[in-house]
Order: sequence, then C-alpha cells, then structure tokens
Amino acid sequence: MLRPRNRNRSRGGRSRGALKPRKKRVSRLGENGVVFVDFRDTKLLVRYLSEQGRIVPRRTSGNNAQQQKQLAMAIKRARHLALLPFVSDIQR
Repeated sequence: MLRPRNRNRSRGGRSRGALKPRKKRVSRLGENGVVFVDFRDTKLLVRYLSEQGRIVPRRTSGNNAQQQKQLAMAIKRARHLALLPFVSDIQR
C-alpha cells in the first residue's frame, strides 16, 4: 500500500525549515526619480550591464516590469548606434 507524499519535504528527505523573509528590492531608477530611460544617457545604462555586456535581470536590479522594458529598449538602441558595446573587450 502506498502512503501519501509529504509535500513539505524537499527531495533529499530533509525539511527546509522556516524560509527567511526576502529583502525588499529597491529600484535605482525609482530612487533617482527617472521617469523615462533615455538611450543617450550611457552613464545610467552602463550600471545595468554586467561585465560581459549582458543586461542585468529584474530580480537583480530591482526594477519593475515597465522600467525593465524601457531599460532594455534603451540599451538595445544605444548598442545599435554604437554608444554602448555589444560585448566587453575582455577575452579569456
């Protein structure tokens, strides 16, 4: 006879315990009062690129969905106009 699975346990058989409350993400765009992300403001856009030149995700940057879409479009436009690099100069 099969017994019902305990859904509170992880696959390893150990219980996870209490989860820590997550820290509230703070948007740097919201702090500075930026309403519209401009593709010509490269100093702002560089802060949202990783060392490899990738766009930093929402969960890391703390932006909301609308800000992240504006940021991604601005970075892509700046890359197309050669204001920002597509990739970094660092090679392995």
